[in-house]
Amino acid sequence: MTYTGDVTPGGAPAVRDLDRLAITKVSVGPMDNNAYLLRCRATGEQVLIDAANEAPRLLDLVGDGGLAAVVTTHQHMDHWVALEEVVAKTGARALVGAEDAPGLPIEAETLSDGDTVPVGDCALEVIHLRGHTPGSIALLYRDPAGIPHLFTGDSLFPGGVGNTDKDPERFGQLIDDVEHKLFDRLPDETWFYPGHGKDSTLGAERAALPQWRARGW
Repeated sequence: MTYTGDVTPGGAPAVRDLDRLAITKVSVGPMDNNAYLLRCRATGEQVLIDAANEAPRLLDLVGDGGLAAVVTTHQHMDHWVALEEVVAKTGARALVGAEDAPGLPIEAETLSDGDTVPVGDCALEVIHLRGHTPGSIALLYRDPAGIPHLFTGDSLFPGGVGNTDKDPERFGQLIDDVEHKLFDRLPDETWFYPGHGKDSTLGAERAALPQWRARGW
């Protein structure tokens, strides 16, 4: 079945099998949060991006394969409701952008721009994106056999950047970081996976960047 990234709360996961990495996307909780389970196809090691809600469902998704780490994209509560339970039951490392660590319910190891999160034989590059929260991060997987894959949390969605509460300074930080650290560095075919809702590609959104900047959100 062709991967589209379309998931619904309580519905079936969407699974994308890359050459070296399997990506499973599921929608959880009342705010339709996306959680992503990544599995190295060579080693079986798994990493979860955003233990957002519904811990039993996420643990079922993890299964018997174990969980090496949970990466929280930012400190907003809807992205970590299940974090404490998932970590307690799997022994996974908790990882988060350094500036957002105080906002989590448990102690977590901190990540900075340019750090690497291993997923077995695969690797995720940490990209710090200021503005939505001080420590928001995106995670980039450069598939050696295909296109780049980017997990953006709530910093980038189809149709615009994340919420900055109409604060011009925060919006300026976010639109600058999204433009220069993502759009200027990565090709149009880069597929991105946001913290809520549908996926998109950088190419599908690139032409709208000046419009986003002009409207201020």
